[in-house]
Amino acid sequence: MVYNISMRIITGKYKGRKLVAPNGNTRPTLDRAKETLFNMLGDLRGATVLDLFAGSGQIAAECLSRGAVRAVMCDNSREAAQAIVENFAKLGEKPELYKCEYSACLRALVGAKFNLVYVDPPYKSGVYNDVLTSVVSLGLLADDGEIVCEHVVEFPLPQQIVGLVAYKSRKVGTVMFTFYRKATDEDIQA
Repeated sequence: MVYNISMRIITGKYKGRKLVAPNGNTRPTLDRAKETLFNMLGDLRGATVLDLFAGSGQIAAECLSRGAVRAVMCDNSREAAQAIVENFAKLGEKPELYKCEYSACLRALVGAKFNLVYVDPPYKSGVYNDVLTSVVSLGLLADDGEIVCEHVVEFPLPQQIVGLVAYKSRKVGTVMFTFYRKATDEDIQA
């Protein structure tokens, strides 16, 4: 397999480990953006994580390095799946990987609860609203959980959608992170 970029784990038990991303349509989250993201996320010890459109698996690997107890990944690309398996072998971890479309993965996970759902599809895919709606309707978000969408600034996401409210966001270069949590009665009335 040919790789197009080398990345590293920023901190935690796997700090400094190098990861690879497959060539093709995979667009890894760069170190500067990744540092901002994880500073915003805070403490991940004991968290359960779902990394949709996982690419190289670097976000899930970083979460595990920072103390998450479970990291499920989904990607329908054969090349991405190969990179994930290789990257997790470097960490001595067996990846929990669904090699399918995100909708099939979400349906397969019904009954699970995630503290963090990370959504980073191809930016122009137009699936953000469907993913957000599906995660909520299938009951996959823990009560204290959050969904983080990585997207480009020129494609803003809604402030509220089907039981979710965007409660913080941050721009890093051309990338935006939008954080959603379950809407409260106060959010709905506002």
